[in-house]
Amino acid sequence: LLPIGFGGLLSNIPEAGLALTALESLLAHHDAGQLAVIAAKLHCAPDVHAIKEALALALPSVQSQMENLAVDMGYTPGVLALFYKVAIGSGIAPLVIFMGVGAMTDFG
Repeated sequence: LLPIGFGGLLSNIPEAGLALTALESLLAHHDAGQLAVIAAKLHCAPDVHAIKEALALALPSVQSQMENLAVDMGYTPGVLALFYKVAIGSGIAPLVIFMGVGAMTDFG
């Protein structure tokens, strides 16, 4: 239960941005010049809400390009966002958990 509690504390620290992706961090900072660049690529108004709506309708490849553009602008994803991308998004975490539970039942 300790890792679950620690994760709950990390994800609820306000303004830390630990669970934000690079693009979400860019949108949270409201830099007008950077928002204009993203909006031009998405063909929408340089407003945070318009950009979020355009991203919701965009193809996954366009979303990935916008994420890479945010990284190129100097924004980095948070720790929890990286963990989700590597462990959960790739599908490796459920396999590791399944093997761990199996090992505990066989050898524990």
